Amino acid sequence: MADNTRDYASHRRDSDSDSASDVTHVADQPKPLYRSITGSNDQPLDGADVVNLPTRTLSHDADLNEYTHETIDGQILREVRSNVTGNIERYELVTWKVNDPENPKNWSKPYKWWCTMCVALTCFVVAFNSAVITADIEGVAKEFHVSEEVALLTITLFVVGFGVGPMAFAPLSEILGRRIIYATTLFLAVIFTIPGAVAKNIETLLVTRALAGIWFSAPMTLVGGTLADMWKTDERGVPMAAFSAAPFIGPAIGPLVGGFLSDAKGWRWLYWIQLILSGAAWALISFTVPETYTPTLLARRAKKLREETGDDKFVTEEDISKAPLSQRLATFLLRPFQLLFGELIVFFISAYMSVLYGLLYMFFVAYPIVYQKGKGYSAGTTGLMFIPIAVGVLLSACCAPLVNKHYLKLVAKHDGKPPAEVRLIPMMLSCWFIPIGLFIFAWTSYSELHWAGPALGGFPVGFGFIFLYNSANNYLVDSYQHQAASALAAKTFLRSFWGAAVVLFTNQMYDRLNYQWASTLLAFIGLACCAIPFVFYFKGADIRKHSHYAYSGDEENEGGMKEAKEAH
Repeated sequence: MADNTRDYASHRRDSDSDSASDVTHVADQPKPLYRSITGSNDQPLDGADVVNLPTRTLSHDADLNEYTHETIDGQILREVRSNVTGNIERYELVTWKVNDPENPKNWSKPYKWWCTMCVALTCFVVAFNSAVITADIEGVAKEFHVSEEVALLTITLFVVGFGVGPMAFAPLSEILGRRIIYATTLFLAVIFTIPGAVAKNIETLLVTRALAGIWFSAPMTLVGGTLADMWKTDERGVPMAAFSAAPFIGPAIGPLVGGFLSDAKGWRWLYWIQLILSGAAWALISFTVPETYTPTLLARRAKKLREETGDDKFVTEEDISKAPLSQRLATFLLRPFQLLFGELIVFFISAYMSVLYGLLYMFFVAYPIVYQKGKGYSAGTTGLMFIPIAVGVLLSACCAPLVNKHYLKLVAKHDGKPPAEVRLIPMMLSCWFIPIGLFIFAWTSYSELHWAGPALGGFPVGFGFIFLYNSANNYLVDSYQHQAASALAAKTFLRSFWGAAVVLFTNQMYDRLNYQWASTLLAFIGLACCAIPFVFYFKGADIRKHSHYAYSGDEENEGGMKEAKEAH
């Protein structure tokens, strides 16, 4: 593990290559005995651990062992030559001690599970909020005398926030820590949910809905990192499965609850229920879940040691190796778009995920079309038709630990350094479930046929979602390691804007193509996307070798490093 971490640190390429740090590092002195805190010492860094490293804020020669290892005395000697004075200065990098009780990975399992359930619940509530209002779009349109397309903007603007927010909140969490971002953004999201319930005009509803979407995006961005903070690699399978299910169960349960609630109380109660659930989530996560981000916790410990001893030698890498502000801003704001439009892997994986995300939000419009307009069902009864999607998601979540075990076997088979493409195996197997479900939904949607046909078509779609999303995220992380956070931000940006857009033309598509052919078109698009994981499975390694940003297994050769530096 130690060797793997040093390899990783040495390969942090173009994003940091021209750092203007005020110190020049000299050879590290022999380190105290240390051990990995992310998993067993013979395992490579897991993708979630790679994303959690503060690579976007540090210079290229930062020692990342500080964040991934425990030491006997909680310190690692670091010598640097100051570019200001020219003198060699000795620092003690503050680390976790062995079995340190303040290290989130050493918390008791019951407490870690409590924190896991709190953040997973928050993720569920945010996803629920995005979908619950779809149950009574017509009620909004009638009360404010606007078209249904204008009323649908309450979904579109909320989902746009999911793409915009992470561009700011992910970098802020790396600087300030996770807890303050959770507490602040969730509180503001709760506040901006209230006007939706009491809005007197459509403008108020749309503006506050857009702002709520931006604030609600923060928990969705940070939850995966929070779980990686607490769980070691070999413990992470079940907690990550719980987290993976939450964003997909929420949109399935939202129309179900919203349908019956709107039938009984009207559309405003769809906002009151959001306020109640979001307030509960804010209270739980703000008052019961402490800070978990290791760089923030170690920075606090270093500050405390300096205050107690009066000695400025106790530091973290962020104190002595922080990248210049201009470089950090470029990495945070520009790098996601450079990857999205300059990297084939990022673009096509993001496009595939956008298709799936758009499909999920199309369902919120398509189900009412098929069941309410086509069969004359109520909103509450239509909501019941989303249950097979939720069942499919839950079943795939139960299978997720098995996928993780299979991956660990592949890790062992490749001597701890599997190619990124092995992450695509679950995607190659599960991609077929999406078009299968859509074909079933399409050709059983005749108004005279039994209700069960289209509903059951949602089961394979729900079953395929988690496998596809997890595989896509893992592949991007393993392919772009040091650029992983930017690659994921690019994916989130594109998928959110596409998901926001599709709800605006779903009605017209179903009117012009009819129920069967509109859904069939979606099925063929899903079928075409099945080629993406197969192409990258066989050609992905070659593509990465010629990439300026991707991590390649052949990076040890000087040519790859030279090419990377020239790119910047």
